[in-house]
Amino acid sequence: MKFFAWLMFLGSALILFSSTSIAGAAPHAQEATVTGTPEGPSILVPEQVNVRTGPSTDYEKVGVLIAGQRAPALGRSPGGEWIQIFYPGVPGNLAWVYAPFVVLDADQRLLPIIEPPPTPTPRVTATIDPTLAAQFNIGGAPPTRLPTFTPAEPVVQPVFDETQTELSGGFPPILAILGLLVVGLFGTVISVLRGG
Repeated sequence: MKFFAWLMFLGSALILFSSTSIAGAAPHAQEATVTGTPEGPSILVPEQVNVRTGPSTDYEKVGVLIAGQRAPALGRSPGGEWIQIFYPGVPGNLAWVYAPFVVLDADQRLLPIIEPPPTPTPRVTATIDPTLAAQFNIGGAPPTRLPTFTPAEPVVQPVFDETQTELSGGFPPILAILGLLVVGLFGTVISVLRGG
């Protein structure tokens, strides 16, 4: 029984130690939340929506609002596609959300038109290093000539010379063949007689 009580004591001490170490740990990330009751129009987020520094996807994303969050609506873009909201934690505490993704609790025409901030410059400018281009001959390649048609040389066809068809008094090949045949038969007969 003492062993069981000792085991219970160690288990509860371990749970108490792990809960205090988790509570003392620093949070990894924080979401911006709006506190208090906003005065004037506000937006309600039905599903998660990105929050940006300006009224376009060209602007930097600075956070998100999750489903069920509310934020005070301060104005709208000239086309009415984006709504400016109060969003603490960003420069000026102002940010933008895409209007079709949120629900505005007032008529959008009641919101003042806000001129958007300047469009951000691209982070990376596509340039070609001239030294690198010269090494790989990029860009200034001389045009190549197209191949021209060169006709093939005429095919030389052998012609049978009829002057060589006459017998010229040389040794006929058939006699050489018959001679070899006779020598072969003679060798066969000799080998059969010796073997028998």
